[in-house]
Amino acid sequence: MHELSIVMGIIDIAKREVEKAKASNVIKIELDIGELAGIEMESLDFAWEMAVKDTVLEKAERQINYIEAKAKCMDCGHLFNIHALFESCPKCNSYFKDVFQGKELRVKSLEIE
Repeated sequence: MHELSIVMGIIDIAKREVEKAKASNVIKIELDIGELAGIEMESLDFAWEMAVKDTVLEKAERQINYIEAKAKCMDCGHLFNIHALFESCPKCNSYFKDVFQGKELRVKSLEIE
C-alpha cells in the first residue's frame, strides 16, 4: 500500500510548513489528486486515519480536489478526456498522446494556526 508513504510525505510537508510559520497545527489541508495519479482513495483514507494521529494534521479538515485527466493526440491534435493511460484517441485511434492533466498529486494549500 503506497498510499501510506504518500500520507507520510504529506505529513512531512505540513510539519515543515508549520515549523517555518512558527505555528502549532494545521486547520485545513487542500490536496489536488489527479484521476491517473495511481491513488486508491479508500486506501488513502485508511492510511490517513492511522498516520495523522499525534501529528500537525490530526485535527485538520481535508479537502481533496479530484482532477480529471485530459490528453492531446500527438497525431491529429485532438483534445480528449482519458480515464486510463492505455486509451486511444477517440478521433483517430492513435495511442500516441500527451497526458497533460490528471497525474497531479500535490498539497495545494495549508491553513495553519
